[in-house]
Amino acid sequence: MELPKDRLKQVRAAAGYESPTDAANAFPREINKNTLISHENGNRPISRKAAERYGELFGAKAGWILFGDGPGEDTGAALSDVTLSRVGMTVGRVAGVVEAGAFREVDEFDQSEPIEIMLPRDEKFPNARQLVFDCAGDSMNDLRPRPIFPGDRLVCLAYEDIGHIELRSGMVVIVQRSRDGGHFREWSVKQIEVFPDRAEFHPRSTNPKHKPIIVERDDEADEGVTVEVIALVRRVMNDLPGF
Repeated sequence: MELPKDRLKQVRAAAGYESPTDAANAFPREINKNTLISHENGNRPISRKAAERYGELFGAKAGWILFGDGPGEDTGAALSDVTLSRVGMTVGRVAGVVEAGAFREVDEFDQSEPIEIMLPRDEKFPNARQLVFDCAGDSMNDLRPRPIFPGDRLVCLAYEDIGHIELRSGMVVIVQRSRDGGHFREWSVKQIEVFPDRAEFHPRSTNPKHKPIIVERDDEADEGVTVEVIALVRRVMNDLPGF
């Protein structure tokens, strides 16, 4: 089965560059040699932005690099662009790690390119952004009917895109707790229980150290810690396609 990495190699070679080094030397400002090598080896997923950049430089369509749909020229470049919606796919952004009790400093000046992967569109919310979180720790290893284990990937919908959906007991959500004016944050996955005067976000774990987060209706936790739901978990995956 031909993958995006294979098509990237084809269009790079068809453009006249025998190796990633040759391509990087030809476009020193546009191409990082190590990144191109990682993309061609399949060690790093090719984002839509990267595919568009390579397509411009190598004379191919980004849609063909990602999906291989449409006829190709003798040079290997695609003649027909492919939109993600046409094939029922959308871009999901890998947001980071969810781990209960782990507050991490927020880097406001992070300029790294976000990792994007191709995902099927959500049938109920096709226009909502999809976010992907990697699970660490054992805070949800006793969730029923399907536990969430360390190393699982959670495919979620950005809650601000579906904010008209009322949170209900039993939903599994990504909760963000921030402190020190937002300079530190914790992302964790919890199951929600809703009461008239409060919402409780529960770990479902065999480890007793994990405790629920209880939020009164003012949406403010004690000691200057702000709590909000940022995503709704829709699927749990052990592995994702290597795009």
